[in-house]
Amino acid sequence: MTSQSPRHALVGGALILLGVVGTAGSAGAGAGPAGAQTPPELLVFAAASLSDALEEVERAFTARTGVRVNASYAASSVLAKQIEAGAPADVFFCADLAWVDYLEARGLLKSGSRREVLGNALVLIAPADSPLHLGIAPGFDLTAALGAGRLAMADPDSVPAGKYARAALTKLGVWQRVSDRLVRGENVRAALAYVARGEAPLGIVYGSDARAEKRVRIIGVFPEDSHPSITYALALTVRARPPAARLADFLASESARQIFARYGFTALPARRDEK
Repeated sequence: MTSQSPRHALVGGALILLGVVGTAGSAGAGAGPAGAQTPPELLVFAAASLSDALEEVERAFTARTGVRVNASYAASSVLAKQIEAGAPADVFFCADLAWVDYLEARGLLKSGSRREVLGNALVLIAPADSPLHLGIAPGFDLTAALGAGRLAMADPDSVPAGKYARAALTKLGVWQRVSDRLVRGENVRAALAYVARGEAPLGIVYGSDARAEKRVRIIGVFPEDSHPSITYALALTVRARPPAARLADFLASESARQIFARYGFTALPARRDEK
């Protein structure tokens, strides 16, 4: 499913490949009233956690270039599999470097187009009105903090945010105590919604997600050394149309990094060859 609104692109979770292909196909170059070719609407497949910030970055790119951008959001694993199946994405913007490696190994990304541009933090959240205070440290009593409730997190078997959360809880020695008390989201924004709606007393999401939702508050930040580094990478697919190179340059630019930073992402330093 591809949506004109990034917020709506998250509804329903995993994207349906045929829907993406159909929508993207209709957004390609076409003849205007006078027969002139209009610029194609570029399609970005992006991690769900990028939705709010990427919407603003896309508007800035369109204002600068006149090239429209549409985005589909889901877990990086879902998006990578769709690209492998032939979905017509121009850019893959991913929260898990392993899935970039996966597509590269299959020859589905343009050589030399990969860039690592953003970082993020992993945080423990509760509903905004929760009185809970809980320090994150080795052996911390997460089970008691949950009470009779469950811990919301992205599916740790397939979604990057869930994998990072499992790694952190394992490193801190508490995973075995809570692994059977999860409510698994199909992406990190689904996990965020469980806590925001009060359906789960605690959740683990990215710091940028917590900042995007007023109905939750951050209880604590997981130590950086408790999980693999959270790094977002982008790359052009082998199906990318020519204007997509300009979009990739802009996504990696200092202007875009400043926008992402306002939404809680860590902007990794730009290389000198990035525009």
